[in-house]
Amino acid sequence: MNRPDSGQPDQGANQDDAVWLDLVARLESDTVAIRPDAAPREQAPTGTAAAAPETPAQPTFSDFDPLGLAGTPPAEKSAVERGAGAPAGPETEMPADGPRDYEVDDDGGEFVPEEPPSLAGTDPLTMLAWLGAVGGPVALLLSAMFWRSAPLLAIVGIVAIFVLATVYLIMKLPQEKNGDDDGARV
Repeated sequence: MNRPDSGQPDQGANQDDAVWLDLVARLESDTVAIRPDAAPREQAPTGTAAAAPETPAQPTFSDFDPLGLAGTPPAEKSAVERGAGAPAGPETEMPADGPRDYEVDDDGGEFVPEEPPSLAGTDPLTMLAWLGAVGGPVALLLSAMFWRSAPLLAIVGIVAIFVLATVYLIMKLPQEKNGDDDGARV
């Protein structure tokens, strides 16, 4: 193994220190560029020839204001002027109605749903299929709770009735979609 001698200074650490000192010197310098494309300001010469060193101007919010937020805010009406409806200045027009400035036309009637169709006019085979699709799982649950010694043939029969009824109901679904119907019902 090649170990560096513990008595020799690490060259990488010296380079890191130099980079760090350079960074700190640049951050603490008196030259401040407001924008990346702006040239840095000239520093006054140092030494005995310089009279009084100028303090550099600190950048303010208005120096960097891409959205124009540092300008004067628009004058607002006081609460009394808004309540009285008196115009506060040259603006004499009333603002347009907003989305909440309307009244709902209420007909006063209650919603009354339409009567569901009678089950007496339903196809008997469809009614039996619904009874098998809904009654099959219910019968299995009840037999598991109350008839623990049910014969295997009864359980298989209940499962077969459920599967056949579900397949029949799926096959009765419409095969093509009505292009004029978007699914919404008013």
